[in-house]
Amino acid sequence: MYTADDALVIRGTNTLRESVTRRRLAITMLLVFVGFVVIGARLVQLGTHRTEMTIEGRTVSEIEASRPPILDRNGIAMAVDIRVPSLYAEPRRIVDVEEAVIKIRGVLPEIDATWLRSRLTGDRGFVWIKRELTPSVRDSIMRLGLPGIDFLTESKRFYPGGSDAAHVLGAVNIDSQGIAGIERGIDDAGVAALQAFGLARGQELSPIRLSIDMRVQHAMRTELVDAISRYKSIAAGGVMMDAVTGEIMAMVSLPDFDPNSPASALEEGSFNRMTAGNFELGSVVKTVSFAASLDSGAVTLEDSFDARFPVRFGRQAINDFKGQNRILSVPEIFRYSSNVGTIRLMQAMGEDRYRDFFTRIGFDAPLVTELPEKAPPNVPDQFSEVVAATASFGHGFGISPLHMARALGAFVNGGRLLQPTFYPRTEEEALALATQVIKPETSAQMRELLRFNAIVGSGSRMNKIAVGYRVGGKTGTAEKVVDGRYGQGKNLNVFVAAFPMEAPRYVMLILIDEAEPETPQSGNTAGWNAGEVSGRIIARAAPMLGIAPADSKSNDDAILADLGG
Repeated sequence: MYTADDALVIRGTNTLRESVTRRRLAITMLLVFVGFVVIGARLVQLGTHRTEMTIEGRTVSEIEASRPPILDRNGIAMAVDIRVPSLYAEPRRIVDVEEAVIKIRGVLPEIDATWLRSRLTGDRGFVWIKRELTPSVRDSIMRLGLPGIDFLTESKRFYPGGSDAAHVLGAVNIDSQGIAGIERGIDDAGVAALQAFGLARGQELSPIRLSIDMRVQHAMRTELVDAISRYKSIAAGGVMMDAVTGEIMAMVSLPDFDPNSPASALEEGSFNRMTAGNFELGSVVKTVSFAASLDSGAVTLEDSFDARFPVRFGRQAINDFKGQNRILSVPEIFRYSSNVGTIRLMQAMGEDRYRDFFTRIGFDAPLVTELPEKAPPNVPDQFSEVVAATASFGHGFGISPLHMARALGAFVNGGRLLQPTFYPRTEEEALALATQVIKPETSAQMRELLRFNAIVGSGSRMNKIAVGYRVGGKTGTAEKVVDGRYGQGKNLNVFVAAFPMEAPRYVMLILIDEAEPETPQSGNTAGWNAGEVSGRIIARAAPMLGIAPADSKSNDDAILADLGG
């Protein structure tokens, strides 16, 4: 008999079954939903994922990536990227290799047939055929209709100034990797990689601005090219530095190369003499001897030294090029560039203190800049009496021209030694990095001596050309070592200059290698060539730098009266 209790049992069982069924449906629906979410996410991932194509070890993103533009201090473009087509092949898709070889060589006959045939044969994925082509060549290849042949647009570095700043900028290889100069320095610093990472995400590349002034750079190179022709020299170079900030305004080294054709950098002699050269710079180093001895207190401008006789070390005698054969005052020693007098004032301070001064001004350590090209100085660890004597007038040790320019900057800017830089820097930033190497009073004395030498000494030819721009300077005519001996008629001529002398803002070093007399009446010492070139560069560059010519007669008369001119 069917009872109420039986009805309750049946309803309870049905309710339990319905509850279980609802839970199972809910779980099933949840699993189906999760599955759809997973599948949808995977579809989105597959739809947005780009499989990197690799051509001979480099991904397409690397090939397509641009380098940052390089600008001078005024915003003038020094290096930019242009987009060019490059031809590649997929050998496994080539239908008829011989047909492809014949047709491609019909457009590009310079490609070797055997080499091309080997490139198009096999099952490789992607190989380069010819890179950096013109749009017209690309169009001609495309019209051939060859399967497995295609183009990729990649970046090509272009230097609008050509050779003007070759040794500053350096160059890149065909893979757009820096191989010299600032270009390599950028890569070494990791900047290019970060910029390329930004490009992959559609961000605009930020320009890299240098301290170089392309107007001054062009003027310097033009005058140095002229100097090689005018004086039949084998090489020349120059560097101009802001004596207040340490910024490099211009740097040239000849022979140079065209960075648009990087292979030209391999030609003999085309290295950066300004940073990677190591030279005996001759009498411009007397500025070091004077700064050191005056700053030590062992010598004053009122002192005099006996320059009547050579300085002897055993059988060797050191004499003056054009001796005055008399007792000379300290300013006269500078004016006549007396080797004998310079040795005497160095000896007054002592060779050990003199050698210590080389360390103070950084002559015994490599000069680190943003350029990778550098050479360690060749300076003896200790100075004997003889070594100190020859070093006092610039022989017996080797440094880069930039070492010397940097030291000159300290000698005229109040005594602060600055780290040279190819990037913009404020005066405040420079001051925070500076090292005081001589007293401000010594710096004032050096400014007087340099201007004095320009008025009545070996810098007078330079001064006549750069008239009005209040320049100070010092010559250096260094006999080159040939077959292990000095004095074989081959000179390295150097001139250092600072301007304007009442408050020097710029220092410059000019180097002319193995100059010959311009005319039968000319000389071949530094005043006749490196000095004159310096005058011509300053006369062109000073107006660009905002320096106006001025009458300096009253100041010059005071210097002559003070120093006995």
